[in-house]
Amino acid sequence: MTVEIKAPTFPESVADGVVSAWHKQPGERVARDELLVEIETDKVVMEVVAPESGVIESILVQEGETITSELLLATLAPGGDSVAPTAQKSEDVADRKQVADPGESGVDSIPMGPAVRALLDEHDLAPEAVAATGKGGRLLKEDVLAHLKHAEASAVPVVQPSQARSTDVDVSGPTSERIEKRVPMTRMRARIAERLLGATQQTAMLTTFNEVNMAPLIKLRKQYRDEFESVHNGTRLGFMGFFVKAACEALKRFPEVNASIDGNDVVYHGYQDIGVAVSMDEGLVVPVLRDADFMSIADVEAAIVNFGAKARDKKLTIEEMTGGTFTVSNGGVFGSLLSTPILNPPQTGILGMHTIQERPVALDGEVVIQPMMYLALSYDHRLVDGKTAVQFLVTIKGLIEDPARILLQI
Repeated sequence: MTVEIKAPTFPESVADGVVSAWHKQPGERVARDELLVEIETDKVVMEVVAPESGVIESILVQEGETITSELLLATLAPGGDSVAPTAQKSEDVADRKQVADPGESGVDSIPMGPAVRALLDEHDLAPEAVAATGKGGRLLKEDVLAHLKHAEASAVPVVQPSQARSTDVDVSGPTSERIEKRVPMTRMRARIAERLLGATQQTAMLTTFNEVNMAPLIKLRKQYRDEFESVHNGTRLGFMGFFVKAACEALKRFPEVNASIDGNDVVYHGYQDIGVAVSMDEGLVVPVLRDADFMSIADVEAAIVNFGAKARDKKLTIEEMTGGTFTVSNGGVFGSLLSTPILNPPQTGILGMHTIQERPVALDGEVVIQPMMYLALSYDHRLVDGKTAVQFLVTIKGLIEDPARILLQI
């Protein structure tokens, strides 16, 4: 009995996806819940796993092809150690022809799919130069990518025999080669670019700045860090929890910053769903802390760590990144001293945190060295007035410089 492997059911906000990578090929045995294929949408990378143990019979959609919700991707024969594919793809026929006719001009004897062939041609690589790890000596896309990654790390250009320089040319020092590499933009990166461009074109975005003295919060964190971690099962006490809670309190006082524009209407949200910007290789994503106002600082810190782990493993779901009434972005973890964060529509505000740097400041009539952080609030001026934005940021500053006020809500 053949088991059908279909694409996941996409949410209404996702029209289609692209098959980015197959991790198994026809004839290969798989275990239950083993990763088969990755599907990239404009928001997340979805993984399709084997519904049960068996052998892949056929792959019906190749890498790079666009698919819709619940489209049939492959077939699987449950049980058994080996099954001959029942529906051979055109690439498999081509592979068999390559093995049978190794002497044909321009045809290699190493089996591979068209996506792998295109990748080799793109980087002008000979198949023999890449170690094949697939079943039966099949060259996989992962093999080529690993070879390219190793070549880049070695800082020595990969030179094919046909491109080799003559021995009388000194290549030990700088060369005159001007290497360029053209790759298609991923769907996620294209979607991020589209949203960022839309934010700058469709909103009256303005940014106001302030600075906050982090000394009281650093002292509090140092005093209770170990005890906090012990009580809350290893959750570390960071700064993000305080800033998220401070943002929730400020949003209550200035509801315009927590609102959104829908056509000619203003939608005021009676809850605080805080988006937290998380960096991953494909770009910046913003998972949402639902009802952050009712979360403790420990809950916030644990959730952010969980989001970060999911982002690295490409496990974030669309539901976790949908919605949000306000966003907090911490560019300081990368060393940013000052920046202008871009709005995440339809939100009307985003708070940008930055690196902590010791600077001379005036304190009680004296010049002292204090750990200071620049804060930036970008807002949609169509809804939020400059006075409101400044007062909102001053509220954040006051709560962070006196953390007890966050707990007392004063």
